Amino acid sequence: MSDLEARLVEIVRADPGLMHVLTIVRAQGLPDWRIFSGAVYQSVWNALTGRPAGYGVRDYDVGYFDPDTSWDAEDVVIKRVAAAFEEPFRSTVEVRNQARVPIWFPAHFGEPYEPLSGTDEALERFVAPAFAVGVRLEADDAISVAAPLGLEDVFALTLRPNPNRPRAKDWPRVVERALGRWPELQVIEPASRG
Repeated sequence: MSDLEARLVEIVRADPGLMHVLTIVRAQGLPDWRIFSGAVYQSVWNALTGRPAGYGVRDYDVGYFDPDTSWDAEDVVIKRVAAAFEEPFRSTVEVRNQARVPIWFPAHFGEPYEPLSGTDEALERFVAPAFAVGVRLEADDAISVAAPLGLEDVFALTLRPNPNRPRAKDWPRVVERALGRWPELQVIEPASRG
């Protein structure tokens, strides 16, 4: 485990809300699951900027991977996970089958989305390297980390577009919302081509 991974695990363990969600989701036995995006990178940014755990966290994104891409199958999982939580977590834990993302993503975001082979592969497509971090509480209580674009940006409070995909159409809104909560962030825009 790298130093940054060890530090991430330390931060996750110190965030009671995130640990609660990890523990409850682990008990649901979802295939190939992770908690990723805001609940993870925001936990790091809060720790680095001296804000309390949970500051700015609007939801807990839970991804899992099931080759059954029917809405009915996903809906069963969403309802089962929701039933495992009390409020306020019941309303803030958002569960999505990553195998279904290519079905709805183009209409929702106006961008193509090729099929995935697993949950961790989804991280490679997130709009920023700082966002592309997922964690899972394993059966032995270890926290495994998936960060295919590295952990440097999240720990450097750096927000830049994912270099491996076109810049997200809503990138300006993403930046504005992040800076509104963490003004310490450094935003790096790629040099324009042409």
